[in-house]
Amino acid sequence: MPLPSHVADLRSVELLVSVAEVGSIGGAARVHGMSQPAASARIRDFEKRVGAPLLQRGSRGAVLTEFGVLVCSWAEPVLRAAADLATATASLHIERAGQLRIAASLTVAEYLLPRWLVQIKTRHPQLAPTLVSGNSAFVAEQVTTGQVQVGFVESPEIPPETTGREVARDHLILVVASGHRWVAQPPTLAELAGTALVSREPGSGTRSAYEHALAESAPTTDRAAPMLELSSTTAIKSAVENGGGAAVLSSLAVETELDRGSLHAVTVPGLHITRSLSAIWPAGAEPTGHAADLILTALSGPAAPIRPTRQHLGPATPPPA
Repeated sequence: MPLPSHVADLRSVELLVSVAEVGSIGGAARVHGMSQPAASARIRDFEKRVGAPLLQRGSRGAVLTEFGVLVCSWAEPVLRAAADLATATASLHIERAGQLRIAASLTVAEYLLPRWLVQIKTRHPQLAPTLVSGNSAFVAEQVTTGQVQVGFVESPEIPPETTGREVARDHLILVVASGHRWVAQPPTLAELAGTALVSREPGSGTRSAYEHALAESAPTTDRAAPMLELSSTTAIKSAVENGGGAAVLSSLAVETELDRGSLHAVTVPGLHITRSLSAIWPAGAEPTGHAADLILTALSGPAAPIRPTRQHLGPATPPPA
């Protein structure tokens, strides 16, 4: 049931309590940033709705009537509760403003986002980002269901029901262990397509990019099913290092292994896989605030070769140079 107007009007109740505290309508008006005539008119209207005189006015000020004392005594716990509510909702807004929920595919989450988040934290020390990672299909689901404010995917196409912007480019390379025959003699496209590789699971951006590149470069060649399907880049690298065959992985993910010689990059004539790393958000809702700042940070960072698009990005302040 809706509250009666004289009960719901906490502004007038608060004004009455101030009159009791300072001893005059004029003094209470100054406390609340009102003119004395406006404050006097508001209290008179409140008295009409209550149905009883609440103040006794005189040349030296105003004092509470018996009814006024009762109303103020009843109002005090209500006003305290209202103040608590205001404080709580304000703190909720502050906490929410300090949150940034992100979902990212594994390559971005492991090799790029840590650098971007360090940069954004230097500008916003109060920020408390949270990150979940998975394949690109998982990231798209997190974005479309509103679980995160922004996602980063590696898939060749922007997922349905989202809008995206390329933030960087990534190269995929074929890697094998040091003793593999392809170190001395790289495979042909047809041989590669017919070889079972260690691969990510369906829905992975890395796997999708490789399959898409094969379909374009060798459209008539039969392709072998994966030898192993693993959901972790680290697990794939370990399998290959231990003689498990070959894999196609992001160049970002194998820099350390290539440097130390535990993995070797194999160049396949006619195959060059460069993919987009894209930020995505729900279709029809431009990113703002910390989410937009993170996207701009990704665009300006030196972490990977970048080819920004001209697509509109919602209002945000560019990171400092």
